[in-house]
Amino acid sequence: MFNLYPILRSVLFLFDPELIHKFTIRYFKLRNFFYKNLNDDIRLRTSIAGLNLSNPIGVAAGLDKNGEAIHGIHKLGFGFIEVGSVTPIPQDGNPKPRLYRLKEDEAVINRMGFNNAGHFSVLKNINKVRDKPIIVGVNLGANRDTKDFFNDYVKGLKTFINSVDYIVINISSPNTPGLRDLQDENNLKNLLDKVRKERQLFPLELKKIPIILKISPDLSDLHINRVVDLSLKYKVDALIIGNTTSERRLNLKNKNRNQTGGLSGKPIFNLSTKKLAIAYKYSKGKIPIIGVGGISSGEDAYEKICAGATALQIYSALIFKGPKIVELIKKQIIINMKKDRFNNISEAVGSKNSKYLS
Repeated sequence: MFNLYPILRSVLFLFDPELIHKFTIRYFKLRNFFYKNLNDDIRLRTSIAGLNLSNPIGVAAGLDKNGEAIHGIHKLGFGFIEVGSVTPIPQDGNPKPRLYRLKEDEAVINRMGFNNAGHFSVLKNINKVRDKPIIVGVNLGANRDTKDFFNDYVKGLKTFINSVDYIVINISSPNTPGLRDLQDENNLKNLLDKVRKERQLFPLELKKIPIILKISPDLSDLHINRVVDLSLKYKVDALIIGNTTSERRLNLKNKNRNQTGGLSGKPIFNLSTKKLAIAYKYSKGKIPIIGVGGISSGEDAYEKICAGATALQIYSALIFKGPKIVELIKKQIIINMKKDRFNNISEAVGSKNSKYLS
């Protein structure tokens, strides 16, 4: 079928990226009423941290920050939806301009700064779709002017634990001063200890809600290994690897390549895939990984799975490839599974891990 998106993209890219983002969310809210749910090939069924997914492709946090269009986005064919990042108190984020498309590189640089409507507004939106068969997670951040990073995450845990299928502790954004310092060993110990203690206070059923830690692809190999150790010790249910990168030595071509902020999209594929491969090998598969970063095709998605990812998330690919990319990725994964004689996607996880370690 002819794909009109390249033509539409050339028009959309004439306008401010944030304006188009707002338009996109409104479109997805309307899309809810016009599209039927898609049925996934049973070979794509998988589970991660106790969550049963119809397919391993999720949408990363950042697209639907406030949970306004969960149902419509799900109908693109995603296996799960992640809302956020969300902070306790609403905040506007960093000054504009703060979002840049790098068209030639199929990449984005952002320094958004956790702009969102706050815990309670987002909670209301999530509760509106709780009667739908959609796996919904919330990505927690901390307010820029908070006096206690740890407490912001504990607040998020308390607020959302009754309403979501999983919770992400996001300490990987480069756009909130001091946030990435939470990845340092002592800070991470304190954070995970507070999260674990709060979790122990919940009723048995709520204790089962997976808590996932999102880390940066900029961490050293040894640092990633230490994060794995601490995650296992404090019973983190999964890792997301990774977020955007501050790295710029990636042969970028666009004039905005040196803008301050986190880089996402195609250029970070190798970096993010290597980091998840390192975590998978070191953990010996004991902690499941959601692979994020640079996926722009079904081939990319399959490579991340073979490197060690149990599930995946995309975002930038939607900007550059359009909404049909979700179904195209799933079809290509099936083709590659057939070539490798896998009957289920779970069989491919980590199957070529050593290939991505160098």
